[in-house]
Amino acid sequence: MPTPPVTAKGEATRQRILDAATSEFAAYGLAGARVDRIAEVAHTNKGQIYAYFGSKEALFDAVFFASMHQIMADAPIDPDDLADWAVRLYDDYLDHPERVRLATWHRLERRPHGLLVDEDDRLDSAKLRGIAEAQQAGKVRPALPFDVMALVIAMSCTWSPTSTVYTATASEDAATHAARRDLLRTAVSAAVAGPARAGSVG
Repeated sequence: MPTPPVTAKGEATRQRILDAATSEFAAYGLAGARVDRIAEVAHTNKGQIYAYFGSKEALFDAVFFASMHQIMADAPIDPDDLADWAVRLYDDYLDHPERVRLATWHRLERRPHGLLVDEDDRLDSAKLRGIAEAQQAGKVRPALPFDVMALVIAMSCTWSPTSTVYTATASEDAATHAARRDLLRTAVSAAVAGPARAGSVG
């Protein structure tokens, strides 16, 4: 089936589908999501969804990658201050828990091991270059830049929907969030500090 032409109305329909699919996939994953529910919420029909995206799997991938790009836009990395980046990720997870859930479903159902996405679809090449440059300047400890990035992201997820211990919500009191941010900032700083900063961490 040919893709519908790009018009203002068509783009609005496509965006409604993506919005509805984001909620559906975040709640139920790829296997549990239902295209008919997405169509109902998006005020369209299943045929239109398949015309735009081709398959349920392709729709999930479109939602997942859009979510990942939005995290990058909302919380861009600062290789010179990875602790601050971790805190900004913490806040993003509070504001948009569906993004973490989508990444978790993608891990469980699309990529159970290895990289989260194909090498050709990597979203983090600029992050890795920045971390490598910070390492060369002595600001970040020597290690594989990818492993440094993975560690910081994992620490930022300590209270996220991926946690097996406790998932924070935006409705908790401000003092609790402030204390977690302080702990996260201190812990990440200590974990990734390079020789030029190690003496000042504390």
